[in-house]
Amino acid sequence: MKLFDWFKKDTKVYPEFWKSYLSCFDSKVKNDLERRLVAFDTETTGLNYRTDVVLSIGAVGIYENTISVNDYLELFLTQDIFKKETVPIHGILKEGKEVKIAETEAIMEFLAFIKDAVLVGHHVSFDVKMINEALKRMGLGKLKNRSIDTDLMYQKFKGLQEDQHTGLDELCGIFKIQTSDRHTAIGDAYITALIFLRLKNKWK
Repeated sequence: MKLFDWFKKDTKVYPEFWKSYLSCFDSKVKNDLERRLVAFDTETTGLNYRTDVVLSIGAVGIYENTISVNDYLELFLTQDIFKKETVPIHGILKEGKEVKIAETEAIMEFLAFIKDAVLVGHHVSFDVKMINEALKRMGLGKLKNRSIDTDLMYQKFKGLQEDQHTGLDELCGIFKIQTSDRHTAIGDAYITALIFLRLKNKWK
């Protein structure tokens, strides 16, 4: 890389919302925010994080052993890519009743919500990759948040091999959690938060 290219890259002007998000990781002072976790889920047009896009994002805050029902986020995104074959899974229509916002606006709201929280998800790496691809389209970097996968938690709790995955529906059955809101982003985020707390408490 030439010196001039490095200089241009180093002096790139980032939007304020991105700088505000990054600044959340600067403080080393212990406070309540450092104990905050956010369970989140995305509904997408498919399972290829490079070619598919996010349709909705659901997230809910967790403080110690409590799900904060007033600390939540639910977003529906404008569908520039529409795959009608996936509608029976997530139930999100291209022209449905939900108020939809552009991908850029949704990512801005998501970053403002999560701040530096630890992210909790079931197969969370997929959801993180979907968000990172959206950030890439915006010319920005990747999420800096640490993450916890409830599937991996269950593997370790039961002593399972890494290739022995457990689905969210199966865990709901094991922990006797109702699945009436399955395959909605906010519903799956809440279910994941419940599973996380059940697993966390079993380790005590």
